[in-house]
Amino acid sequence: QVQPVESGGGSVQAGGSLRLACEGSGFLVSTYCMAWFRQALGKEREAVAQLYTSGGNTYYADSVKGRFTISQDNAKRTLYLHMANLEPEDTAVYYCAAAPISCEYGMDYWGKGTQVTISS
Repeated sequence: QVQPVESGGGSVQAGGSLRLACEGSGFLVSTYCMAWFRQALGKEREAVAQLYTSGGNTYYADSVKGRFTISQDNAKRTLYLHMANLEPEDTAVYYCAAAPISCEYGMDYWGKGTQVTISS
């Protein structure tokens, strides 16, 4: 069964850093289009970063460019989201998602989410 499993959320002060991890249970993250989404309270879910399998191209939302980095460790079958210079506006539940073909057609598998809280 394909299931992304997130970890690494927590609470930090503004300006701090966190690293989220997403383990690929039942699949290889290196063979899927992988993405991180987030949903803040009362807001719609938004794509934060994507890592495409073909060529390793990445996408970042404008709000996180220069602060967040998406990467993967194939040996550990894990996707990461390195978050730096965090802002209170980054507070949200972060979800890892996977698509076997392309992220552009929607994500097929979702993790349960991990809470990130940034205090000012």
